[in-house]
Amino acid sequence: MADKIYAINPAKIGNQDGFRLPRSFFKDYPHLANTSGYIEVLSDNTFLVRLDTKDVAENNEDESVMLSLFLDFLMKDAIQNPSQLVAYTQEMSAEIDDLLADVVLD
Repeated sequence: MADKIYAINPAKIGNQDGFRLPRSFFKDYPHLANTSGYIEVLSDNTFLVRLDTKDVAENNEDESVMLSLFLDFLMKDAIQNPSQLVAYTQEMSAEIDDLLADVVLD
């Protein structure tokens, strides 16, 4: 594997502190986007990240990354433009049901 170094930045995620990896990391290694793992602390300023990649579905990797990026975009837009949010109503749901009534899925 290439010896690339990626900068990480502190990030507040909900009520937890974390680290954010740059987008370039996931462009270079898209199969790691949905992995989980463990951190082993080696010293006060050094830790080792162990990722568990065996649980990642190989066939849906690109779709999962794209969906994640799309949802991140939607969340960012909603936070930046809360006045543009519209509540999803029962009338909207009924209209969509009517539009999809004759649609047949294979």
